[in-house]
Amino acid sequence: MMHESSKKILVIEDDNVTRNLYLKGLEAKGFDTIGANNGLAGIQQAQERIPDLVICDITMPDMDGYSVLTTLRQDPLTAIIPFIFLTGSSTKADVRKAMELGADDYLTKPSTLDELLRAIATRLQKQATLQYWCAMKFDKAPKSVFADNTTAIAGGVAVAIEKTSGTEAPDREANIPSKSIFPCIPQLKEVFDFIEAHYHQGITLCDVALAVGYSPAYLTNRVARQTGETVNCWIVKRRMEGARFLLQNNNQTVEKIAKALGYQDVSHFSRQFRQHHGLPPQAWRKEHQLGSQKQVKLW
Repeated sequence: MMHESSKKILVIEDDNVTRNLYLKGLEAKGFDTIGANNGLAGIQQAQERIPDLVICDITMPDMDGYSVLTTLRQDPLTAIIPFIFLTGSSTKADVRKAMELGADDYLTKPSTLDELLRAIATRLQKQATLQYWCAMKFDKAPKSVFADNTTAIAGGVAVAIEKTSGTEAPDREANIPSKSIFPCIPQLKEVFDFIEAHYHQGITLCDVALAVGYSPAYLTNRVARQTGETVNCWIVKRRMEGARFLLQNNNQTVEKIAKALGYQDVSHFSRQFRQHHGLPPQAWRKEHQLGSQKQVKLW
C-alpha cells in the first residue's frame, strides 16, 4: 500500500514494454506511478493527477515530447512540475532544444533504473529545496524601510525629504516616477509584477520562476525572446531605478541603501551601480544632488 506522502511519477512512453518496465521499477521503490502511452494521454493525466515529476519520451506518434513539455509549461497547474526526457536521441541539438523548452534533465536510452532513480531524486530534492527556501524567504523577509522620516515605496508614492542639521526641510515632496521601467507585455505582467513587489528582497531568477510557475530555463528564454533582456537583468534594472531615487532624495549611507534594495554586500551593489552609471554611488549622488540644488536655485 502506498503512503500518502509517496511521490507521484508520470511516465509518458509509447513503447509498452519500456513503459511497464519503468512503472514496475518505480513502484518497487515506493513511488506512486501513472502511465500514459502517448503525448495527449500524458497531458491529460498530468492535468488531472498533478504528478510530482514527469518522465517523457521524445519520439512518439501524434504528439512528441517537446510538444508535451511546451503544453505543460503553459498551464499554471503543471508549469513547475520537474520534467525529465528519456530518449534514444542524444545529439547536441536535441539536448539543447530540450533545455531551451524548460526540461530539467535529459537521459539517453538505454538507462538503468538506478540512473533514472538518481535523476528523479535530484530533481525532487531541488524542487523541495526551492519551495521551502522561497516560502521561508518571503514569509520572513524584512520590508524595505528607511530610518527617520524618509520612506521609499515604489509606484509613484510621495516620499518625504528628511530633516538635516536640525533645520526642517522645505515643505515639498519628492515623488518616485510613476512610469514603470517594465515594458507593457500582457503575457509577462505576472513576471514584472512579482519583480516590482519583491526586488528589494534579494530575489533571483529561481524565485521569479517559482512564483509564476515556470522553470528557470523556460522563463529565461521567454522573457529574453520578448524583451531582449533576461529576468536577472530586469531585477537589476529595477534595483538601479530604486538606487537612483534613494541616492538623490535622502542622505542614508550607501550601505543602508544597498541593503534596502536587497544586496547583502555593498561592494556588489557599488560594482553594479558603476557598471550601469559610470560612477560609484557616492560620486553619482554628489553630482545629481548638486544638479538638483542648482535647478531649485534657478527657480
